[in-house]
Amino acid sequence: MKILAIETSCDESSAAVVKNGTEILSNLVASQIEFHKKYGGVVPEISSRKHVEVLHPLVNEAMEEAKVRFKDLDAIAVTYGPGLVGSLLVGLCAAKGYAYSLGIPLIGVNHVEGHIYANFLKSQIPNSKLKTNHKSQIPNFPFICLVVSGGHTIIVLVKGHGEYETLGRTRDDAAGEAFDKVARFLGLGFPGGPIIDKVAKEGDPHAVEFPRAMMDEGYDFSFSGLKTAVVYHVKRMKKEKLSDIEVKDLAASFQKAAVDTLVDKTIKAAMDKNIKTIALAGGVSANSLLRSELKKKAEAQNIEVIIPPINLCTDNAAMIGCVGYYRFKRGERTTLDIVPVSTLKI
Repeated sequence: MKILAIETSCDESSAAVVKNGTEILSNLVASQIEFHKKYGGVVPEISSRKHVEVLHPLVNEAMEEAKVRFKDLDAIAVTYGPGLVGSLLVGLCAAKGYAYSLGIPLIGVNHVEGHIYANFLKSQIPNSKLKTNHKSQIPNFPFICLVVSGGHTIIVLVKGHGEYETLGRTRDDAAGEAFDKVARFLGLGFPGGPIIDKVAKEGDPHAVEFPRAMMDEGYDFSFSGLKTAVVYHVKRMKKEKLSDIEVKDLAASFQKAAVDTLVDKTIKAAMDKNIKTIALAGGVSANSLLRSELKKKAEAQNIEVIIPPINLCTDNAAMIGCVGYYRFKRGERTTLDIVPVSTLKI
């Protein structure tokens, strides 16, 4: 079974062809980072216009790389929320057009659910130039999934295909959003996550003991206070310009505080629910400290940790195709009058 998948929830256009739910035949991503850098964040209007420009050529390229003809497709899977409404609308309209013209089912997919299902994909694309040493692991149900990205920070108990219980979520900024804001404040650029991860490697994570918020309040998160703590600490330093080492120490200390919160609450959820597997998902799951700390602390509690390869952590259409496959197998179909939902919950 072959599914064409489309993902345009934010600032990355992606098209993929997925076979039998787990095998990636192609997975192409057109990034918009260079267009948004000078603004220090994603500009919704620019994002939606760029999707319009690149999406159809990207779909054609994905089909060619997969060596699949349009008439061989069984369904179209597409993200319809959560995300930026304009961006979602571009992908959704394109998917509707393909489904209608080909006479095949349309399957709407929740973007957050897509991140969870990145853990079910085989990491290697046949005949691809992309080489990876990542060993694919597929989690067994039930498992805990920490979905952490620029727009989402959620702990989900995954009981089975399509069966979810949200245990905790951020009450303000998502973790990735906090990374972006702190990086911008420190003059490091955009996107903040990869930059802080790189800079922090040369800093002292204990230079400043920033707060770990809401550690005794269930599984919910709060990162706005941590971001503000960085700002006030710099103001108390009363310096016109920070030295390179001060910036590195601040980045490392901020990252350590954010990661400690994410890891400790996720492991607490797993232990409280007696779950022996934790999966990581979302763009921030590419963070090297988060990956290493979660593995180290989980293994100390005899909990297995499954993390997708880097190329499947960020937004991509293959994960949407994976969800689409399992929804298709359950007999789910989406009507052509579906509309984007910016705040769609899992």
